[in-house]
Amino acid sequence: MNKRLILYILGWVLICEGAAMQLCTVTSLVYREHEGLYFLITGAVCALLGVLAVKVKKPKNMVLYQKAGFCATALSWVLLSFVGALPFFLSGEIPHYVDALFETVSGFTTTGATILPEVEKLSHGMLMWRSLMNWLGGMGVIVFLLALIPKLGGQQNIYLMRAESPGPIVGKALPKMRHYALLLYGIYFGLTLLECILLLCGGMDLFNAVNTSFATAGTGGFGVRNTNIAAYEGYYFQTVIAVFMLLFGVNFSFYILLISRKIGQAFKMEELWWYSGTVLVFTIVIGFNIMPLYPTVHEAFHQSFFYVSSIITTTGFGIGDVNHWPELSKALILVITFTGAMAGSTGGGFKFSRIILLLKEVKKEFILLVHPRNVRSVKMDGKKISHDTMRSTSVYLVIYVAIFFLSFVLVSIEGRDFLTSFTSVAATLNNTGPGLSMVGPVGNYEMFTPFSKCVLMFDMLAGRLELFPLLLVFIPAAWKKS
Repeated sequence: MNKRLILYILGWVLICEGAAMQLCTVTSLVYREHEGLYFLITGAVCALLGVLAVKVKKPKNMVLYQKAGFCATALSWVLLSFVGALPFFLSGEIPHYVDALFETVSGFTTTGATILPEVEKLSHGMLMWRSLMNWLGGMGVIVFLLALIPKLGGQQNIYLMRAESPGPIVGKALPKMRHYALLLYGIYFGLTLLECILLLCGGMDLFNAVNTSFATAGTGGFGVRNTNIAAYEGYYFQTVIAVFMLLFGVNFSFYILLISRKIGQAFKMEELWWYSGTVLVFTIVIGFNIMPLYPTVHEAFHQSFFYVSSIITTTGFGIGDVNHWPELSKALILVITFTGAMAGSTGGGFKFSRIILLLKEVKKEFILLVHPRNVRSVKMDGKKISHDTMRSTSVYLVIYVAIFFLSFVLVSIEGRDFLTSFTSVAATLNNTGPGLSMVGPVGNYEMFTPFSKCVLMFDMLAGRLELFPLLLVFIPAAWKKS
């Protein structure tokens, strides 16, 4: 394993994190808050250590293969989280380091689960850092590095992209990965800016508009108000946010195809139709189910559309308490917590692409039982899916289920009610944020013990990194010379 190149990448990660913190320093200066000092100090130390890692141990060999690429990505996210928690902890705004780390892991993994009962007590700089973590984690810090740093990982930087990009199918969409990464971030920034402009046009102030746009873009769901999105009264703001949550839950390859004027190919994506159809059907069913709880039909369907958009994209924004909804609606919300958004989006969850592949594999097996001599293969978007992809998807399902139930058992040791324990694991492993019962949209994760918080932090990282990169770090054989 090319350990020097891994250290080199970690150095750049520190440099980028330190630079990003300075936006929070500027925010603190604007609002005349002393907390900016902690971002300045932490950022300076990050930059110093990063430069040392990049310059002192600069690797001679820039070749990075899959094993090292996966480990470098996982370690980058762990490092980001441990360092990113320091401003919260050093300033005393989150006095316990485990809580600060939980908030930071939740931010970078775009989970949106919080331990803060009153977020408005945080300074403006700290609120900006929470939202900025959502934004950076949405598209991925490694993708950002690929866009900025020429020849990072050499010709093998596809392995860095695969480790960080969600979904089972990530190919060489463009001949040069750096060009691809630049295009991804260009679309990402453009959509974020567009949402911010629309929110400003509706009368939202700049600070709230920027933070809300960051959290929406990363599908992270960190709000800057205690009542989350319910604080922005009126259908306009909530509808704009709901629509953009859905847009960021779409595979970014769809936008690349549109830009390339391959309109027909873009709308032939099977996953897009599954994703859109699920949103439509669940919105209608939940809307009718909760209609007796709201004064008008419009309000019921508005609530339904917002929550379906929020949960299916794993953003986790809320405009009220869903715990009082009928059991059918809560069950459907739980279902789309697991489905997640599309592969190649900023959303988390199991992904529609995996669900489609597994269903097609089941269909193929039943056909072979009836017609044993048939030769059939699984296809998606008209293309044959390789055996390696199908095997990886099946293995992913097994590991996913195993981690889920092990985490559920460990969290249940505390003795919380079933719904709280079950949905807290579901919400963190799928990077959704809010669950049901005590961890619902109006609740938080403050009451959990440090042990349970560590379990849930592992789930957040595992869910965001698609399991394999994080688990590979814990395998001793992976670190041996091959």
